[in-house]
Amino acid sequence: MRLTGKIINWHADKAFGFITPNGGGDKIFIHKNALTNRNRSPKINDIVSFSVVKDNQGRYCADQATFAGEKVRNKHKKQVTPPIAKLSIYLPVLFFVVLTVSYFLHYLPQKIVFIYLGLSIITFFAYAFDKSKAQRGQWRTQESTLHLLALLGGWPGAAIAQQLLRHKSKKTEFRVVFWFTVVVNTAVLGWLMSAQRELLLSLLT
Repeated sequence: MRLTGKIINWHADKAFGFITPNGGGDKIFIHKNALTNRNRSPKINDIVSFSVVKDNQGRYCADQATFAGEKVRNKHKKQVTPPIAKLSIYLPVLFFVVLTVSYFLHYLPQKIVFIYLGLSIITFFAYAFDKSKAQRGQWRTQESTLHLLALLGGWPGAAIAQQLLRHKSKKTEFRVVFWFTVVVNTAVLGWLMSAQRELLLSLLT
């Protein structure tokens, strides 16, 4: 069943707000990802039609929301996974395979592999924590913090989290900066493995 309501507040910087149903009742949380038309920025007093679902914490939130006058899109329409999404899954796996092989061939110390693995796990949970706070309407983790974790070596965990958690996977500006951190991090690692290999081994072994 679909409901109609009015957006009573909207936080553009955090991409979420709340709806008051026309029939009365508690206000409903809505995230920008719940909008079928994400090219339009919601404004206060906009009328929207939406369905209600429960999030991972069992709380009610809006889903498949459309602005007044727009058609409801078929939620079950088959979606084609974009190449960049597949890359976000395959690249981290390939990266860790290369790290592991490099370690066994004595091109990298074991500590480097563990550093990347540890930072990736930390970054993955940082994304999960940030998404949880977004769903609850709480204060978010700064994007600069997520980018710093990726730059330091947690980018494999970030890439996987973006796709598995469907978090920070649509915002173009964020994605551009993220992939820039990936290029910088891997370039520095490649330089250390070649020009500074002996120095790196002496420092970490």
